[in-house]
Formats: sequence, structure tokens, C-alpha cells
Amino acid sequence: SRLISYYDYVNKARSQQLREYQSTLTALSELIPEIAEETEALSDTEKRLAQQQEQLKVQQQKRERSLAKLERELSGQQLDLGALDKERKNLEGVLEAIGREITNIAIPDNYRPFKQMRGAMPWPVAGKRLNRFGAPRQGSAIRWQGIQIAGKEGDPVRAIHNGRVVYADWLRGAGLLIIVDHGNDYLSLYAHNQSLLRSEGDWVRGGEAIATLGNSGGLRQNGLYFEIRYKGRPTNPASWCR
Repeated sequence: SRLISYYDYVNKARSQQLREYQSTLTALSELIPEIAEETEALSDTEKRLAQQQEQLKVQQQKRERSLAKLERELSGQQLDLGALDKERKNLEGVLEAIGREITNIAIPDNYRPFKQMRGAMPWPVAGKRLNRFGAPRQGSAIRWQGIQIAGKEGDPVRAIHNGRVVYADWLRGAGLLIIVDHGNDYLSLYAHNQSLLRSEGDWVRGGEAIATLGNSGGLRQNGLYFEIRYKGRPTNPASWCR
């Protein structure tokens, strides 16, 4: 009787343990799909992270290339600005030499004085003006002292008024340059020509072709660089040409 009671107790305890084990197994079987889903989600997350890391690497490489390009451009701009300053000084030197060597020309009686033609003279070439007089060049302290005019290679460049050619030669930075003295301390300058049609000492009339348009002297596109000076100082061509 005691043994039977003992076995009955043991069987009940084992049955309870089996029920608990079965409950645990059921809970585990229910967790398996969740674990699989989480595992798959973690795998997807790893893939996305790997893709993001690859994208970040590509973006970093692009950024490094952009920075390198920017540094090269800034270096090039500094070189360009140095060249512009040197070219400006070369032109100023030529103008100073011209001022020392020439005297005001005697305007023939049938020539109207330059200063009386203010606002009535034609532009030397018919084309789009690419800059504004006095504006900074490439964001530097160097300013435009004349007007860049776009045009077609070989188009005639015409004198804006009567005068005498006082310079017709190559000048570094200005290419083939021709300068006309109009008397009373007025000069007009025509730079980056393809060819010069007049020589030093020649008299020219307003509207007469004195050169052909081009891009000599390092100009990036065909066009004319045009200045008007009074007593050696640049003045706005837009105030003189209609």
C-alpha cells in the first residue's frame, strides 16, 4: 500500500513535469518563427548597413575628388589673377611709353573733336558685351578697365573715331594690339585681334577697319577687348559709344 502510494505520487509529479516540459516546448515552437523573422530582419539590416557604408565610401571619394578639383581651380585662379595683374602692368607700361613719346596730334579742321562725340560713336564691333566696366575680374581686386565684346573670327574691327595709330604690335596678354590716338589725351585700344590692318603712324577715319577680330594673346573665345582712355586713365566705353 505504501509502495502504491509512493508510485502514485511519483507518477503525478512526473506528469506535472511532463506537462511543464510540453508547455515549454510549445512556447519554444511558437518562438521559432519570431526568431526566424528577427534573424531575417537582422540580415536585411546588415545588408542595408553594408550598402550605406558603400554609399558613404563612394560619397567620400567624390568629396575628395571635388576638393582636389576645387584646390586645382583655386590654384589656377591664383595663377590667372597673377597673369592678369602682370598683363595689366604690361599694358600700363606701354601706355606710359606712348604718353612720353607722342604729343597731342593736330586734329584736321574737318575732324570733329573726340570729346564732342561722347555718346554718339559706334562700337568697334557689333556683338554682345560680356562684362561690365569697373566690375571685379574673377572676384578679385583687379577690375575691368574696358569691355569684352564677343564676335565672329575675321569680322572687321573698326576705329570708333578719327585718329592716328600710335601702336600696332603684339603685346603679351593682349595679343595683337592696336592703339589709336584721337588727340586731346584720348586713346582707344583694340586687343586680341586676329590681324592688324594698319601700322604705326597711319591716319584712320571713324568707321574704318583697322584689324580683324580673333582670340590672340590667350583669349578663350573670339572677341575684342576694347578700352577708351583719357590722360592714361580708363573711362567707361558705354558712355562714349551708342
